[in-house]
Parts: sequence; structure tokens; C-alpha cells
Amino acid sequence: MKPALLLLASLALGITQAQASTPQSWKQLDKTAQAACLKASQLKDVKTIGNSARFADTVGYDALLLEGRYPQKHMNNRRGTELCLFHRQSGQASVTEWDSIERR
Repeated sequence: MKPALLLLASLALGITQAQASTPQSWKQLDKTAQAACLKASQLKDVKTIGNSARFADTVGYDALLLEGRYPQKHMNNRRGTELCLFHRQSGQASVTEWDSIERR
């Protein structure tokens, strides 16, 4: 009985230990998210605007604003803005136009 109880107690302790992320791992995640979003963008000369918005782990996404120029000839090199959602678990980036944002 004692070995089973000891095993159960050690498993419970192992489960409750939280793994804190280091500042370096957050920086690497930011770089990964930025690279994925820039790659997913349809704009040319694209760059990120400001910092990412990191949602809670229950949501699992980071949001980044991107700015660049429309490559289509009929757009006359007009400036465009996109919103990128980066899914931290899968590493997938999804981009949509976000030109309705007001610039100051």
C-alpha cells in the first residue's frame, strides 16, 4: 500500500509544478510569430506595427498589425494594413485586411 501511495503523491506533485517561460522563450515566440505573419502577408515591403497583443493561453493567439503596400497594379502601390492572428500551439498565421483602422 505504501509504494502505491508514494507513487500517487509524487505524481500529484509533478502535475502541480508549473513551468514558467523564460524571457528568452517569449522573445523567440515573438520572432516566430512575426516571421509567420510576414510570410502569410499579401503586402509587399511589409513590416509589423507596434507590439503584438498576446491573448490568454485559453485563447492561444497573438495578434499583430502589419503594414505594407498592395502589390496589385490597380492598387497603385497604395498603403495597406493587415491583422495577423498567430496560433501559438500550431504556429499557423492567418491574415486579413484591416484597412478600416484609423491612423493618427
